[in-house]
Amino acid sequence: MKHYKNLNELHRENGFSPNENPLFGIVQCNGMCSLGDREFTSDFYMIGFKKLKSGVILYGRTKYDHDCGSMMFVKPRQIIEMKNLHLDQDGFLMFIHEDFLNGHTLHNEIKKYHYFDYETNEALHVSPKEETTIWELYRKIENEYQNNQDEFSREIILANVDTLLKYAQRFYKRQFINRSEISGKTVTRFMEEMDKYVSSGFLTNKGLPSVHYMAEKLAISAGYLTDVLKQESGKTALEHIHIYLISEAKNRLKSEDRTVSEIAYALGFENLSYFSRLFKKEVGTTPVLFKKQNLN
Repeated sequence: MKHYKNLNELHRENGFSPNENPLFGIVQCNGMCSLGDREFTSDFYMIGFKKLKSGVILYGRTKYDHDCGSMMFVKPRQIIEMKNLHLDQDGFLMFIHEDFLNGHTLHNEIKKYHYFDYETNEALHVSPKEETTIWELYRKIENEYQNNQDEFSREIILANVDTLLKYAQRFYKRQFINRSEISGKTVTRFMEEMDKYVSSGFLTNKGLPSVHYMAEKLAISAGYLTDVLKQESGKTALEHIHIYLISEAKNRLKSEDRTVSEIAYALGFENLSYFSRLFKKEVGTTPVLFKKQNLN
């Protein structure tokens, strides 16, 4: 599998114009734009905007959701493949080497955007108005990139990249609401999978379910799951797991003649003190006191 450490090599091997900066590059795609015909990884963050007419994009070994105008966000060392892409209109690719972010606030901030971990059916579908905003920011970045870069260029480029990422976050939240056939009722589906996990006896055999496990059962990425649940209910995937288990714990503490530690272990908690802290946080009292009050 090809791995690009050097941006010059990526530009050269894919027939792009020579990059103006060794750590940052942009390419405007006029009808066609591909990165080879095989899987590859890189040391770059990649941001792309495309209106795909035909062809295939595989991201994380999954076919990328590219109906209508879509944006894609790829983190370093993520497997990606593009084959025979034909676009309805212009698009662009933007490459940001990890080292380009060193010493800048975006170095840490970019890791907070979950959409760099999105995989299946999770591309950003922009409205015409949102598309205009994206292209305006791209033009500002392109102008700074093409015109005799100086000591201010990096800050200006990254400031506009930061703004673009913030808009993408806003547009995704809009998409969670508008594309209800994909994101709607995720809380219900999540709880149904929790029911299956518990009824199958996995709590005893496997312990607490992870967010990644739950996301896999729902056929979405962990980051997308957390963001959709946060949008729908105000709580993350991990918080929903905890809420479910504490609810189950309350029921068992009331109805079963077992100790608090036995119930905690049966629910997958290996650490009793962690269970007690979590229970008190959610219920307002310790599991020991809760059990005593209900026995009385």
